[in-house]
Amino acid sequence: MTVSLFDTKARALRDFEPLDPLNVTIYVCGPTVQSGPHIGHLRGALSFDILRRWLAYRFGRVSFVRNVTDIDDKVLANATPGEPWWALAYRMEREFSSAYAAIGILPPTYEPRATASIPQMIELIESLVAAGHAYPAGDAAPGDVYFDVRSWPTYGALTNQSIDAMESATDADPRGKRDPHDFALWKGAKADEPASAIWDSPWGPGRPGWHIECSAMARRYLGAQFDIHGGGLDLRFPHHENELAQSTAAGDPFARFWVHNGLVTSGDQKMSKSLGNFMLAADVLKTRDPLVVRYALAAAHYRSSLDVTEKSFDEADAVFGRIRGFLERAGRMLGTQSWLTVAGLPDAFSVAMDNDLGVPQALAVVNDTVRAGNAALDAGDHEAAARASVEVGRMLGILGLNPLDPQWQKQGGAEASALDVLVRTMIAQRADARAAKDWSAADRVRDALTAAGITLEDTPDDTHWSM
Repeated sequence: MTVSLFDTKARALRDFEPLDPLNVTIYVCGPTVQSGPHIGHLRGALSFDILRRWLAYRFGRVSFVRNVTDIDDKVLANATPGEPWWALAYRMEREFSSAYAAIGILPPTYEPRATASIPQMIELIESLVAAGHAYPAGDAAPGDVYFDVRSWPTYGALTNQSIDAMESATDADPRGKRDPHDFALWKGAKADEPASAIWDSPWGPGRPGWHIECSAMARRYLGAQFDIHGGGLDLRFPHHENELAQSTAAGDPFARFWVHNGLVTSGDQKMSKSLGNFMLAADVLKTRDPLVVRYALAAAHYRSSLDVTEKSFDEADAVFGRIRGFLERAGRMLGTQSWLTVAGLPDAFSVAMDNDLGVPQALAVVNDTVRAGNAALDAGDHEAAARASVEVGRMLGILGLNPLDPQWQKQGGAEASALDVLVRTMIAQRADARAAKDWSAADRVRDALTAAGITLEDTPDDTHWSM
């Protein structure tokens, strides 16, 4: 067993072994909660949910920390007189949590808010000032403190850039900076900002810069060194580059692996709120089965870009419908036999997942096993069908996609029960028509169900339905 992951900093696949063989440590940059989640946010969170599940399968335990950035320029900008920034941030945080839960993303081991770690951020900034890697701006920008990028020889190591080739930092007043690439660690209070967004510090009242937040929280909850730092590809620069620089300049070894997920696109452009080309998660989840949404967002390799359209969900619905249909059919035809069958994960599935989380190849194994299982059911080979059913269930369980998992049964809830009652009533009407030899009436019932996307399967004892 060798798990390999693509390390963005090394720009290569590397064999992964955790610092603690019994506990993998992961820090993932969570949302800045200035507004609700779009599909791109769900895809990013899902990528690390699947990574977490696989590493837990391989190593037994994962300590997974995903932060919430609840104080930021964007949060303050979106606040209104009727809704303070902290109320907006909490409302949006709940929207993210709800959307994550809807598609089966496991809650983190811990989910710290930036505002709860201000003392740790100040402590980290003080150590950088003392080491000569940061400086107060003085009268040019009262209260501001900046990281001196030219004081750290390896600045640019994550993205393989020289300082002069980088874009200038636009995160704070440039008048107090020694170099336009220096970035803000602390931002002095401004007259137009609310008093509730201001904290005392050795450099005067203010609030933290964006980048220092994650460095302080990662150190606080996972230690000076941890296994994996994750986030979207768009965070590599400047956010993760700056995290790496300030943490290592403060003496922390920091992350051993940097893992980044590809972006969701719309018409070959990054899906983002600033471009206005996003699909809100809430809108998608109103009209789509959450399991289908999860399948659609997981189907491409996590490092690749993913162009999402309504057709993407239609295609995922069709493919996942065949998987779900096999499990339901196997359950009806095999009864308890499948539960008594012992089967592990297919080797090809494990190889795919070990190789930089190859979910597309793993899903190909799932679909091949579904086809083999259906063929076994058709041939009356119940032993082979039972093994296929168990293998499919185990693979889907690893991916968080098993429709028989209680969480998905619960989500179906009252809607699924109501649909079942309606369809069974129509099946009974069809049975009555057939008993009376009223074939046209029986066909009308079947045609109506077919038009609604419902398939009937007649057996010697009963009629079963599926979507």
